[in-house]
Amino acid sequence: MKKKLSFLSIILSAGLITSACGGSEETSEGGELKLMEEGKFTTASSGLYKPFSFEEGGNLTGFDIEIGNALSEEMGLEPNPVTTPFETIIQGLTTNRYDAILGSLAITKERAEQVSFSDPYYYSGGAIFVHEGNEEIKSEADLEGKKIGVVGQSTYDTAAQEYTEDIQYYNSDVVALQDLAIEGRLDAVITSDVVGFEAQNTGLAVKMIGEPLWIEKAAVAVRKDDKALLEEVNKALAAIVENGTYEEISNKWFGRNLLDTDIEGIKVLE
Repeated sequence: MKKKLSFLSIILSAGLITSACGGSEETSEGGELKLMEEGKFTTASSGLYKPFSFEEGGNLTGFDIEIGNALSEEMGLEPNPVTTPFETIIQGLTTNRYDAILGSLAITKERAEQVSFSDPYYYSGGAIFVHEGNEEIKSEADLEGKKIGVVGQSTYDTAAQEYTEDIQYYNSDVVALQDLAIEGRLDAVITSDVVGFEAQNTGLAVKMIGEPLWIEKAAVAVRKDDKALLEEVNKALAAIVENGTYEEISNKWFGRNLLDTDIEGIKVLE
């Protein structure tokens, strides 16, 4: 039987299914949330990571944005998503530019030294993509010395450094994938399998090489001292999983539940 990461079973066993705060900015212990703007939950993403966060018709949309909207509603707050470069997204949080990062930030030990993470709100795989006509790269071993495109300061950046010193940095994974079609620009891109599949669905001539390199856990990040906010985010997340809102949003964007992920034989990034 295949192993699966089941967030719902985890939170049920941990007893985290509790009622949302019902429109108050106070925690269950009576403490006030420290928000950038009263009554608003200000969350940051790059806005360049389709289908998770991107602009359409002048508005921010995507899976991350809708999850942020749902969490805000559970906490009785108005959603206020903002964009910032991914390369400095943690710095923006620690210097009080927004309340939280809700922008596909994977949990790592290094990042956990700077911020506090919520329970995971989705799982995805780090994967290698090449141009459809590329027959030279057939496995990760073939990346040695190749020119790889990644977003700086991402988990994909760290992975690329294991294979090559010839790294091209981008603000957007989607733009990196598009550059695979330009002769001589890139040999490969390391990004989320979900993002690569979305690019394929829009007609981009790219293909995934092999199985995902790892599974990573994306979570909401808050400042280390924002314990009350972290508590409320986790309660809200548990609530939208239990009431079906999470699955509805995930199915809308991906046709499946991103918290129910096959991890058989795949490393889970820590």
